[in-house]
Amino acid sequence: MKTHKGSSAVLAALAAAALFGASTPLAKQFVGDMSALLLAGLLYLGSGVGLLALRVLRDHGWHSPGLARREWPWLLTAIGCGGVVGPTLLMLGLASTSAAAASLLLNLEGVLTALLAWFVFKENANRRVVLGMALIVAGGLLLSWPGPAVGTNHGGAGAALIVGACLCWALDNNLTRQVSNSDALFIAGLKGIVAALVNIGLALALGQSLPPWRVVGPVLLIGFVGYGISLALFVLALRGLGAARTGAYFGAAPFVGAGIAIGVFGESTSPLFWGAGLLMAAGLWLHLTERHEHPHWHGTLQHSHPHFPDIHHRHDHS
Repeated sequence: MKTHKGSSAVLAALAAAALFGASTPLAKQFVGDMSALLLAGLLYLGSGVGLLALRVLRDHGWHSPGLARREWPWLLTAIGCGGVVGPTLLMLGLASTSAAAASLLLNLEGVLTALLAWFVFKENANRRVVLGMALIVAGGLLLSWPGPAVGTNHGGAGAALIVGACLCWALDNNLTRQVSNSDALFIAGLKGIVAALVNIGLALALGQSLPPWRVVGPVLLIGFVGYGISLALFVLALRGLGAARTGAYFGAAPFVGAGIAIGVFGESTSPLFWGAGLLMAAGLWLHLTERHEHPHWHGTLQHSHPHFPDIHHRHDHS
């Protein structure tokens, strides 16, 4: 028997949330320079290339990720949901929704992640987490109401697209949980490369062209940090917390994004926006103050990946 406090996993989840939260208002600044497909593709290109390059440097060359054959369907399905469909829906939603409101709506990703984890993948839950989820959903309903709460007259449609993106990422999170014991950099990097190839390929096939480097460069950097590093940290958090609780801690991301959108880019808000924010903040507080510390029984652990002297493998084995 062994008790796990998971403090390092919590820190990884919160760091992932901060980086991804910042990427939403930053990415919105480039929505007018290219299509949603192309923007999503470039963000993931920065993520994939950057993470795989880091992995090569870390391991002093290329090594097999060691994924078992049964794990590949989980990973590839996760890539399709979270790396291709989700980002495209988000970029389309950003075109008609303020970055601040879109950032808060991303709280619904954690709710949907937890619901799938509880009812489909049979993770445990408690009343405190459920109440927090209910408050976040209530805030999301306020933000999804058509009108000035989301910053435009088309906010309802934009909000629906962002909720769709959240559902895609919720599926992605739960599917990735099934392979989270494998190399985090490889998983996140492969997601980025595949998503980039699909989205950029579709954009070019539709006759769109790449913007100048002065636009492409910053987008790639945002993708590397806000999508790539964030996703690698998220995978690390999944190992110690599970999909439901990692999604709950990741709920801090929207508040980082909203703060940047309002404080840095000066976006306007409304009473409904602040009401939604308070509801969601209360829900997040319930999640962050939940005590998840109880005995776990572990049988023999089998690892299908090779061991290298890197940060990923500095953990105890029962």
